[in-house]
Amino acid sequence: MTITTLAQLSADLDSGKISSVELTQHYIDRVDNSNHNAFISINKEQALAQAKAADDKRASGEASSLLGVPVAQKDIFCIKGTQTTCGSKILENFTAPYTATVVENMHQHGVVSLGKTNMDEFAMGSSNETSYFGNVINPWSSSTSDTTALVPGGSSGGSAAAVAAQLAPAATGTDTGGSIRQPAAFCNLTGIKPSYGRCSRYGMIAFASSLDQAGPMTHTAEDAALLLNTMAGFDAKDSTSLDVPAEDFSAQLGDSLEGLKIGLPKEYFGDGLDADIAELVENAIKEYEKLGATVKEISLPNSELALPSYYVIAPAEASSNLSRFDGVRYGMRTEQYSDLVDMYTKTRTEGFGDEVKRRIMIGAYALSSGYYDAYYAQAQKLRRLISNDFTAAFKECDVILGPTTPSPAFAAGSRTDDPVSMYLNDIYTIPVNLAGLPAASIPAGFTKAGLPAGLHLITPYLQEAKLLNIAHQYQQATDWHTQAPQSVSNGGQA
Repeated sequence: MTITTLAQLSADLDSGKISSVELTQHYIDRVDNSNHNAFISINKEQALAQAKAADDKRASGEASSLLGVPVAQKDIFCIKGTQTTCGSKILENFTAPYTATVVENMHQHGVVSLGKTNMDEFAMGSSNETSYFGNVINPWSSSTSDTTALVPGGSSGGSAAAVAAQLAPAATGTDTGGSIRQPAAFCNLTGIKPSYGRCSRYGMIAFASSLDQAGPMTHTAEDAALLLNTMAGFDAKDSTSLDVPAEDFSAQLGDSLEGLKIGLPKEYFGDGLDADIAELVENAIKEYEKLGATVKEISLPNSELALPSYYVIAPAEASSNLSRFDGVRYGMRTEQYSDLVDMYTKTRTEGFGDEVKRRIMIGAYALSSGYYDAYYAQAQKLRRLISNDFTAAFKECDVILGPTTPSPAFAAGSRTDDPVSMYLNDIYTIPVNLAGLPAASIPAGFTKAGLPAGLHLITPYLQEAKLLNIAHQYQQATDWHTQAPQSVSNGGQA
């Protein structure tokens, strides 16, 4: 089964080859027949009603690039009248009273919200094994000689698996430390984390407010540009939203890469990088040189500080953000308790999973009296050093290139008892979130075991259009992004 892109579906809808209702029903049927556990919920009636409205608009002459195209939404985005869980027991029965701005923007363009995808609980995880609703299975699990179930990456693992298995042509994700790019790498997708503030965080359930950012997960860079066009925009309801002129992220697609300066951080090619992935990245570098780019080694000397900085800042912000889930106003409340404090304690103990509890406790400790200056304040200073590294590097190059992950997708359950090993999956992606820069992971080929590998691209602040063209030109010269797992041809079955 060939990959179906947003661009192709939009053309098919415009030509009348298929209706939005037919297309939406097609994907609903595929989800119903899949066993990847990629979705938490699907509101079929709402999705088909949106599709019918899109067909009516097209019949009346209205046009929009993605009018009537169904897209899966990560279950971190509120959609009015739908179950919104963030992958947690504590929100299992929560119905959102309003719609996230990113989703509302998409609806204004006529995009159909297909359903809500599975995710690591409160976006805390790198394997989609912390969800209260069960593990997501990577569709590439059945494409290797080993029958072991593989993780899809996290926390946007449900979105990644849904697109890879063609249960949806595209999906939204969020990226706090690599949660779009790492699953994109594991599932052979294109995933972009935009500049911090490019997409509104209003209605996106917060993990770490200074790091979280929404973005698209698609098969191609062209599709990522189309979807980001519908997602981005200034929002007065989000104090961190960027008030910048609207931009067409497809505008630079087709620009020549002649003279492009690519920087290779020497820190990203040392010990810990899988040999097959290193070879695939080297092959990608050669492709870019054929396209007219020049390559030079650069240094990001404070890269090793990113993980310790992130795992103080992110848990600290999480401990504050998640304090609202206390059983008082909404969400789960424990059934038996003696007083208010007992209700708080039991509700949070029963409602949160182990990884969320771990990060809340780390964050609360880092912010506590006597430790704030020693941990949180110091982590923020390290964050500035990391940001300064990127500023200096971009004086020497236009784009920074490297591997997205140190290894390909790993077996489910193989790292759940080793949090540090799990955290190391994001060693190349976390620095970008600390600096607020745009970055993308694109398919770079397959390991000898047949597993996808991701190529990581980073550009200066607000250069998403340039970033997407750099990815697009590589995809014009290669066909890695067109490869689908064996499960796709089996109706979505793993």
